Amino acid sequence: MYPDPDRKRRFGAIDLILILAVLAAGAFVWHRVSDVLAYNWNWAYLPGVLFRETAGGYEPNLLLTGFLTTIRLSLWAMLLASLLGGVLGMMGARRRLLPRLATTAYVGLIRNIPPLVFVFVFFFFISSQVIPALGISRWARDLSPLAGQAVTFLAGPHARLENFIAGVLSLAMFEAAYIAVITRAGIQAVPEAQIEAARSLGLTSWQTFRLVVFPQALRKVTPPLANQFISLVKDSAIVSLISVQELTFTGAEIAVSSQRRFETYIVVAALYFILCFGLSRLFATLERRQAANGRS
Repeated sequence: MYPDPDRKRRFGAIDLILILAVLAAGAFVWHRVSDVLAYNWNWAYLPGVLFRETAGGYEPNLLLTGFLTTIRLSLWAMLLASLLGGVLGMMGARRRLLPRLATTAYVGLIRNIPPLVFVFVFFFFISSQVIPALGISRWARDLSPLAGQAVTFLAGPHARLENFIAGVLSLAMFEAAYIAVITRAGIQAVPEAQIEAARSLGLTSWQTFRLVVFPQALRKVTPPLANQFISLVKDSAIVSLISVQELTFTGAEIAVSSQRRFETYIVVAALYFILCFGLSRLFATLERRQAANGRS
């Protein structure tokens, strides 16, 4: 029997005991770390690396700028990965041999290469040759002030635009392999009888996919796609190795320059947690709405 979703959630004694146990464990670990390391904690530098004071007020400083770059990087990479992975997933679900072989080859190649190695190979052997040849930096410098502000808002500073694009493309290509498998599984999970019924009603292949297959597959792939997006946010730290100034990159620079390594990395971990936990709550709400619409 499934639990009643309308039943009010109750806070019981077991919940209180668990919370107290977790707090006690956290306090013990904190005490042991402070005692063993003999570290002089100093959080006074933190506001200065988060915000800087300007004539017009306060602006994001290095750590928040890196946090915003992580958000931009993750959004663009997930958008491109969803498009590429969706196309590959649909190709993999087809009966024709050539599309299925193309998807299998791509997925097999990407998923069996460590992400760190893939980012290095893609950056030094592909993007470092292709992206400069496209003249993206020169194009960004010639933009009008308003257009330049729009590009900065969407992709960060112009000086690092090529590295940002390389990071987005490498992440998107890597994550697309996993999204392709998820998409293919969602399409293949739709009962064949429904597809045959749609065709018997005179629907074309495109109408069958758009009206019958896609809505059902979307509900099935939403939870794993949400998990993949959250994984992508955490995997975005890899592109710090190609000088993309996202959260991990700026955190490492601040930790070295300020000699406040523990405080800096704790704040970096907290920012990643805030972003990933917020996304998990957002996707959980989306899943509940999809389930409610499916029952109605």
